[in-house]
Amino acid sequence: MNAHLQPTGSAYFLTQETQQTERHTLSVLVDNEPGILARVVGLFSARGYNIESLTVSETEHDKRLSRITVVVIATPKVLVQIKTQLERLVPVHRVHDLTAEGAYLERELALIKVQGTGDHRGETLRLADAFRAQIVDASVESFVFEVTGKPSKIDSFIALMQPLGLVEVVRTGLAAISRGAQGM
Repeated sequence: MNAHLQPTGSAYFLTQETQQTERHTLSVLVDNEPGILARVVGLFSARGYNIESLTVSETEHDKRLSRITVVVIATPKVLVQIKTQLERLVPVHRVHDLTAEGAYLERELALIKVQGTGDHRGETLRLADAFRAQIVDASVESFVFEVTGKPSKIDSFIALMQPLGLVEVVRTGLAAISRGAQGM
């Protein structure tokens, strides 16, 4: 069929939408019950949505509530779908898009193992001090540093440790909370 003869009302000939992807941090308050994390992750994987970061922990023990912090990179249209589908899950109480709602704090923790021998030992310690990294383990051959802060800070520290003998990195994922007096 020629392009000029294609019906304009048919879904087969819709122009492709081009929306920019955006990074959003979602805070999801859920009942702390077996299988809830699997259900939330299943919602993402079943629809082909990628999770950039995921953390979960019980936050209100007496009410048996947990908070799941999910970082996603998606188009605005997909983001609306994600939030709507999360809100439909029965044990989900609230979904907050911290990115869209305004000012919020985000932090991550990383444990970073670096070789600590020879000429690089002193440079490694100087850089760790500059980044306020805590030494949580030290031997004559290596250091393990604990670094907390924004993900960009941790990324920068890792990049600087790479040429000095980076061995291993473990990251917790993002924890985030809105600023101000109001809670979730």
